[in-house]
Amino acid sequence: MNDIDNALKNRILELAERAYSENRFMFTDFLDMSQLSVFYSVQRDVDYVGTLVSGGTEGCERCMVRFGSSVLFGYDEPFPITLLHITPVQKKFSDPLTHRDFLGSVIGLGLERTKLGDIIVRDNEGYIFVASSIGDYIVENLGKVKHTIVRVNVCDDIPAEIAPVFKEESVIVSSNRLDAIIARVYKLSRDLAVRFISEGKVFVSGRQMTENAKQLKPGDTVSVRGKGKFIFESEGGTTKKDKLYINIKLYV
Repeated sequence: MNDIDNALKNRILELAERAYSENRFMFTDFLDMSQLSVFYSVQRDVDYVGTLVSGGTEGCERCMVRFGSSVLFGYDEPFPITLLHITPVQKKFSDPLTHRDFLGSVIGLGLERTKLGDIIVRDNEGYIFVASSIGDYIVENLGKVKHTIVRVNVCDDIPAEIAPVFKEESVIVSSNRLDAIIARVYKLSRDLAVRFISEGKVFVSGRQMTENAKQLKPGDTVSVRGKGKFIFESEGGTTKKDKLYINIKLYV
């Protein structure tokens, strides 16, 4: 681990100990996939207090970690995460808005990235998970994204339209190896797939992978930075040339 990772590790251990000694839930800010991998590397060390990971809904890449449990404390506490819905006031005249546009406009309010979770763009509208402590501030102060005037509302429930959208595929690989599967799914050379893994750009169920030959299990979520994300569903038999069919659900 480098110095930044060690600092995060120490912060995780500190929050766990505070939750246990003070008998109250403690939360991290939003952690990216690399930071979550640091948490998973020490998760066993903090299991005594109980932990839970959430970004606000299923499939989020940026998540908070909660330390504590209702069994231990005798009460429960939800994650301090608020979902905001950002919509153009006059949609037919709005600019085409991207993830980067929404993120840049919110960061432009002087907010730290650690207070912001995933941003989901649907039909030129943005949904953004944020720390509850800054939700009202964004609602009151965000008036424009790019050159488009917008309004911001708090979502009381998770709307169905932000549920993940999948494309089911069956692909043929030489074997159930992480590098082989990544190369086939994203149409990369095997060498480039190996380089993605060695550079720390590949995560399996939140954990950073360095093992090229890692075998995937049903339900594993594979994220390749800059390429996308898919769920490994199952192996599906072999071809006449002893190649392996695998079934995946690709996030689109």
